[in-house]
Amino acid sequence: MPFKPHCPALLLLLALVPTTSTAQQKIPRHDSPANAPRVPRTTASPRKHPSQSLLLNSSEGLSVVGAALESRGRARSKPDCSHLVHTLYERAGFPYSYVSSSDLYLGVQQFRHVLHPQPGDLVAWPGHVGIVVNPSQNTFYSSLGSGLGVESYAAPYWKERGAHRFYRYKKAPARARSLNSQGGSR
Repeated sequence: MPFKPHCPALLLLLALVPTTSTAQQKIPRHDSPANAPRVPRTTASPRKHPSQSLLLNSSEGLSVVGAALESRGRARSKPDCSHLVHTLYERAGFPYSYVSSSDLYLGVQQFRHVLHPQPGDLVAWPGHVGIVVNPSQNTFYSSLGSGLGVESYAAPYWKERGAHRFYRYKKAPARARSLNSQGGSR
C-alpha cells in the first residue's frame, strides 16, 4: 500500500517542488483564411519507451519523499544509507531486494538510470546513496554524518566524492503485481 502523507513538512515540500504544466499553447496559424473556422490542432504525444510507464511517476516519488520526511522524527538509531533507502522504499510501498550503495551506484535491475531526477529518485555515489527531495534545489535525504537529514548534492563535499548518478524505481508490470498481491501465480 503506498504511503499516504500526513505531515505538514510534506505539504510544505509539495508547495516548493515545481510542477510541470501539460497545457498546450495555442499558436495562431497565418496560412488559413481569416473567416475559416478554427479547428483545434491535435498534437501527438511524445512516444514513450514501453517500459517508461513502469517507472515511478512523480506522485509516487513524492510518497517516497513523504516516507523519508516522516522517518526523521522516528529514528531511534542511525542506519547506514543503503538500509535507510531500502526501508523507506518499502514503507512507501515500493519494495526491492536489498543491495549496497556501491551496487546501487553501479546499477541494479530494480532501478533505471535517469539523467533528470524527480522527487523520490535515488542519487548515488560510490559508497553512498540518498533519496532526491527537490531536484530544482539539488537536495536529497539520507543518513549523513550528522544524522538523518537533507543536504545538497551540489555541495562541495558531495562533488569531491565524484560524479553522482540518478536512478528511478521500476515498478513490476500490472499483471505481476496483481498476481503477487494474490499470493502467487495461477
